[in-house]
Amino acid sequence: MDPGGPARRRPDPLRPAMPLVLHFNRLGDWPGLEEREPILRRAALAALESQGERDGEVSYTFLSAEEIRALNRDYLEHDRPTDVIAFDLGEGRSLLGDVYISPEVAAANAAEHGEVEQNEILRLVVHGSLHVVGLDHPEGPERDTAPMFTLQEELLRSIVDG
Repeated sequence: MDPGGPARRRPDPLRPAMPLVLHFNRLGDWPGLEEREPILRRAALAALESQGERDGEVSYTFLSAEEIRALNRDYLEHDRPTDVIAFDLGEGRSLLGDVYISPEVAAANAAEHGEVEQNEILRLVVHGSLHVVGLDHPEGPERDTAPMFTLQEELLRSIVDG
């Protein structure tokens, strides 16, 4: 993947265009999803639309630390909890993706960095959405100055301040 921009999607002539469809699901014990859904939706749309996505489908599922650890182990071969995992299922043709977020891990990260928990969750919604459309970032110290992270933080500021 090109860290500076998303891979170009090829339209699927057999699939009619549809508006962006976003699903928000909770598998872990995370109360209040229904109340948070409007701002979560704003964050997801801001990220997807910033990359020109106007149609497709993305599912956002909120998991416990143990559930995301199992997903991380089974699919990415990292046997540890993480805050967000994103899968681009559209194979370059159409926007289709799954984003998994652990509010439990996000809360720990927020506390460690002096961040508001809701802002950290919004950051992960944006981060996962940008991965689904094909953006990526390096690991290590240059991660925080990568174009994807710069965009992520700009989008987060506009959501939180707007």
